[in-house]
Amino acid sequence: MENQQFNIVPSQSNIDWTGKKVTGAHNGTIAIKEGRFILNEGQITSGSFIADTTSIKILDITDPDTNAQFLGHLISDDFFSTEQFKEASLIITAAAGNHIDAELTIKGITHPVSFDTVIHLAGDTFTASGKLIIDRTNYGMKFRSGNFFQNLGDTLIYNDFELNVSITAKAGQSVQEHKS
Repeated sequence: MENQQFNIVPSQSNIDWTGKKVTGAHNGTIAIKEGRFILNEGQITSGSFIADTTSIKILDITDPDTNAQFLGHLISDDFFSTEQFKEASLIITAAAGNHIDAELTIKGITHPVSFDTVIHLAGDTFTASGKLIIDRTNYGMKFRSGNFFQNLGDTLIYNDFELNVSITAKAGQSVQEHKS
């Protein structure tokens, strides 16, 4: 069985994030540093990517001082601990059609995730997108979580956050899959 490797084009791939709280939501981006996928007959068989957590940007706060203050909090130990954990990763463990099972590692903590993807293959270009709903408390991000703190009122931050992943990859070499 011949598989085709596709290498992520970082400048054309990214993660849009959305975090919600009682009084609204914030959103931004995280850059994808590198990764690759193996496709067979247009279907994902394996793959992985690395996100650069030091690239977190906030898009909805336009005031520079407020944006910088919030960014400082997101990269702190209350959330992503980017000084210690500069990368997060996703490794596909199983793929069936457009459904993906994977292991997501954030802050050195790994948990299984499942999500659906939209895949498109045109010549030597592969694109995929998918939305993951992640419980931040599974990754040690407990700040203002109702699971850990009482009486937060309108300062509560919801545990679930969204990651909308958009990947563009270019064909590399063909690789042989050896069955044992």
